[in-house]
Amino acid sequence: MTTWFHSWRAAVRIARRDAWRSKGRSFLVLAMIALPILGVSALDLTVRSAELTPAQRTERTLGAADARFSDAQTGGAAILQDPAGERNTPAGDYDSPDKSWPDGPTDVAKTIPAGSKVLTDSSGAAKLTTTHGLLQTEVRELAAADPVARGIMRLQEGRFPEKNDEIAATTRFLESSGLSVGSTLTARGFDRTYVISGSYELPSDLTAQQVNALPGAFLAPYAKAVEKAGLPKPNISTSYLVKKAGGFTWNTVQAINARGVLVTSRVVVLDPPADSNVPLYQKEDWVYENSGGTDAAALAAVGTVVGLAMLEICLLAGPAFAVGARRSRRQLGLVGANGGARSHIRAIVLSGGLVIGVAAALVGIVLALILTFALRPLLEDYMGQRFGGFTVRPLELLAIAALAVLTGLLSAITPAVTASRQTVLASLTGRRGVRRSNRVLPLIGFGAIMLGAAIALYGSVVSDQSVLVAGGSAVAELGVVAMTPALVGLFGRASRWLPLSPRLALRDAVRNRGRTAPAVAAVLAAVAGTVAVSTYAASRDAQSLAEYRAKLPYGAGAALVTEEGGRDVPAVRDAVQRTLPVDVRADVSRIAVGKPGCDPYGEGEGCGYYEVVTPPANECPLWVSTPDGSDPAEKYTDEQRRALNKDWRCRSRDGYGVHVDNGLLIADAPLLKVLGIDDPGAAKALTDGKLLSFYRPQVDRNGAVGIKLITDPEAADRAREQNKPVPGELKSFPAYQVPGSPDSYGVKSVLSPAAAKAAGLITVPLGAFFSTDRMPSTEQRQKLDAEIAKLGSNVELTVEQGWVDENDLVLLALTVFAGLVTIGAAGIATGLAQADAEADLKTLAAVGAPPRVRRMLSGFQCGVVAAMGVVLGSAAGVLPAVGLRLTEEREQMRSYQEALDQGWADVGDVAPHVPIVVPWETLAALLVAVPLGAALLAALVTRSRGALARRAAH
Repeated sequence: MTTWFHSWRAAVRIARRDAWRSKGRSFLVLAMIALPILGVSALDLTVRSAELTPAQRTERTLGAADARFSDAQTGGAAILQDPAGERNTPAGDYDSPDKSWPDGPTDVAKTIPAGSKVLTDSSGAAKLTTTHGLLQTEVRELAAADPVARGIMRLQEGRFPEKNDEIAATTRFLESSGLSVGSTLTARGFDRTYVISGSYELPSDLTAQQVNALPGAFLAPYAKAVEKAGLPKPNISTSYLVKKAGGFTWNTVQAINARGVLVTSRVVVLDPPADSNVPLYQKEDWVYENSGGTDAAALAAVGTVVGLAMLEICLLAGPAFAVGARRSRRQLGLVGANGGARSHIRAIVLSGGLVIGVAAALVGIVLALILTFALRPLLEDYMGQRFGGFTVRPLELLAIAALAVLTGLLSAITPAVTASRQTVLASLTGRRGVRRSNRVLPLIGFGAIMLGAAIALYGSVVSDQSVLVAGGSAVAELGVVAMTPALVGLFGRASRWLPLSPRLALRDAVRNRGRTAPAVAAVLAAVAGTVAVSTYAASRDAQSLAEYRAKLPYGAGAALVTEEGGRDVPAVRDAVQRTLPVDVRADVSRIAVGKPGCDPYGEGEGCGYYEVVTPPANECPLWVSTPDGSDPAEKYTDEQRRALNKDWRCRSRDGYGVHVDNGLLIADAPLLKVLGIDDPGAAKALTDGKLLSFYRPQVDRNGAVGIKLITDPEAADRAREQNKPVPGELKSFPAYQVPGSPDSYGVKSVLSPAAAKAAGLITVPLGAFFSTDRMPSTEQRQKLDAEIAKLGSNVELTVEQGWVDENDLVLLALTVFAGLVTIGAAGIATGLAQADAEADLKTLAAVGAPPRVRRMLSGFQCGVVAAMGVVLGSAAGVLPAVGLRLTEEREQMRSYQEALDQGWADVGDVAPHVPIVVPWETLAALLVAVPLGAALLAALVTRSRGALARRAAH
């Protein structure tokens, strides 16, 4: 034990001195290992610091209260909830057709125990005036200065509101609005003025655009003002912060759940019950946590990535350790001459990896601690929440440090074994000797290639498992790495046809495979990953282009506003006209049922909606409602469902394009020009007061289309649940069915404003469709976005630009990454080659070779390594991408056939197109530009003349 300790102690001391003596090489290896350690450690510190303890979470949601009571919107029906109060469901069985799902408000205040201290916490929305225009903002009414609410909001400046004409605002709102503490604030359509008394932040949502007022100071009077203006009242949600002696136990929470109230209890969150005591988790088909299979797959993916990263670092760092061992061969020979065994030689070289690994671990972790602590405010802003604290988990950092040490040791294993096999005489005299290549490793590599290829082939052709394809490809790539020395030897056969300098470089690389193979393997691994991802991305892009469906004709656009009865539509139309190169503008409106300010979906008091009626004879047999609520497609065979999929009645109700409520627009003939509808009969039909139809199933046998106005949404819902006709006023319009199947981009019907007015329909402005004489520039789009932002409206803006490739930057980044790794690996191998070939270079100079030969030889040595790695990596990288695409093709084809059998397909659906596209631009850059750039760079940084040397003494 003592002998072992002293021998390793001496080896570590020697390795430390060698590392300090060769600072450049040591720094290079240390940086390669320390940078990933720095990233992983910083990520660990950030994630752990961002994780909140249950106590911290309850402080941010409950403040100092014991519980928060919320309405579950079940009309008082009993509910089941989880201990955290985040999920709930009605307690009864409401899946049967004869039972309706419970819905409606519950009087939460009646469930609060007597003697409790209660704070109301209400939230709504309003458009507030800013220095730039209007901003849709959340308004929260909570007595934030009350001790019960302490911790929910963190005051940054000033104070929380104390009067009804004061509000506080989040720092993000003040930044966006251009306001500050002391400024005045009003809301659109509301005549009250408020003074900003302070600024605060929500610790768990730093991006919140929110203002805070005292309870009753804003939302209630604002709702009255809005309703008086004929607009729907804002939705207001209210919960209650309750403080009670003893808190609320799990049994108490369940008792309150029986009255339809959701409770978030501090006691329960800090000490949750066992899963077996939570009725929600015992409910049939309730899933409350991720499956173990998902976690296992994630761990496997992380392990694979970490393993491949370690392999890449080892392949890059290995030659650097070989350089150190080669330059220290006389010192190692002296150790052997003084009685040192081969194990001592291996220990010295391995200690170099140990020293660098420990140093890299220390540097990486210390820098991670410093940077994470210093950049904490920036990280919190980026993540949108404050950290619970600066959390350091020593065991996890030790594991990361151990990873760095392991990487250093693995990098030094091959140089250590190689150095220990040299004889003492060869080490002392500087002779390299002749050593036969390992014949077992290529056989193992070939076997791994065959095994990996078989697994990938099985995954892509038989099992449709992409995990098998990825795993098999990884095994095959490791096999190629193991075969690299043999493959390098095959490249040497081409040297006979090359000029002098490249011939010398290639033969030197083949002769010294111990330093060439790791560098080539490192380039191979990086290039293979780049080519695989690039091929897969290019293939997905080709598929996306083939499947792309435009929302509007090229260059056309739409700007639609559905809120507040189209109050901001004139301003939006004007902004579009002023900022974009508009050719034709078609103003469009929509049908409103009830108050003009109602939204299209009938939400709000006094609001309704309409439906375009599909005649019973035109309903698709696969979709028709059944009395018992069963699936109507079940009574048909697969062949019958496939036949019905081609029936015109089974055309999808939802067209692809700009979303329009019921597909119906109130507009004149200019809309047809914007949509590219070239049919004189269509324009004439609009002029004659007919409804223009692009959707055949909605036209009845009399050539008319029915529009049902539903003024009582609740009665309509009850009628649907009972399979009864929906009550409402039916208006019928003579229709003109546009011949053929022109693409109407989601618009199924067009009715002129005159015809709508004659039928007694209420219409409100919706927006505009427009065509352009040229594609709007980025600057014009930005101007339009700025104009719309000033209005504070939710504008649905669409400008059709055609298919856009979103992977260009990704492919460029991957190519640059592969190029950098290639140049780095080739540079390391070149440096080692120059160290080995110094005597040969001096011989060339002695026999009269010009100085440029040294520079050219260095460039070709670097280029040869880069070229071999790029060629092998390109070949290895295409295969996994092809396998994954074949797997996707089988999956998509199976889904398509299943959709046909089940009757889910649409008339226009076609068989999936899954192309395989090779990114020739990326391959050209890798195969030509990268090796050429590496060679030129190496030639430029190499000195033409070497240092003079003394004649060796004999």
